[in-house]
Amino acid sequence: MKALVIEDSKEIVESVSLIFQLRWPGAKVVSTESGKKGIEMVETESPDVVILDIGLPDMEGFEVLRQIRSFSDVPVVILTGRAISEIDKIKGFELRADDYVIKPFSPGEFLVRVKNALTHARISSAEAGVLPLAVNNLVIDFANRNVSFGGMPVSLTPSEYKLLCYLARNAGRVLSHESILRVVWGEGYEETDVIKTCVYELRRKLAQAGANPEIITSERGYGYQFVTLV
Repeated sequence: MKALVIEDSKEIVESVSLIFQLRWPGAKVVSTESGKKGIEMVETESPDVVILDIGLPDMEGFEVLRQIRSFSDVPVVILTGRAISEIDKIKGFELRADDYVIKPFSPGEFLVRVKNALTHARISSAEAGVLPLAVNNLVIDFANRNVSFGGMPVSLTPSEYKLLCYLARNAGRVLSHESILRVVWGEGYEETDVIKTCVYELRRKLAQAGANPEIITSERGYGYQFVTLV
């Protein structure tokens, strides 16, 4: 496993390298403090995961992510020391960041989030050969990782897409908050508010596309369900 760290703080790069060295033997870490160089290294180094700082000296991390996403689906975990706003977090997810880690971070949390990002990437690769799922004019194309309603694309963040896929694959079953957190966000997440926010945005976007937002129903205090007959 190879990790590319795009970070201008030598202390953080050393900390990340040490975490991998001690807790993930065999992992290789390459790094750069330049956003531009980091984009090039995604192509030349073919990393399995990218650890990306937001505050880089030559360009903003979000722009680095945007350019990476123009040619690569490599998992990207954003590393930031600033008190990140909800707007910035949404912006990152809309650019298809896989997760956020806030400095200072614990080695355990950092590795869990990196491993979760890698797991989600492997699941996405496995989905490439799966036929699209079509329900009530809503189509989930697993091979291309996109969603449409009535032939019109529905733009979703990675978390919204994963949540919709998990619910749709289990249509008719009420999935608990715990199982949704584990499958969609991975180990280490405990707050259910993140699910509530994601469901709200998912319903809103589906409604804007013309779908019935009640295709996703909730069972108070327990979880959510994908309903096929609405």
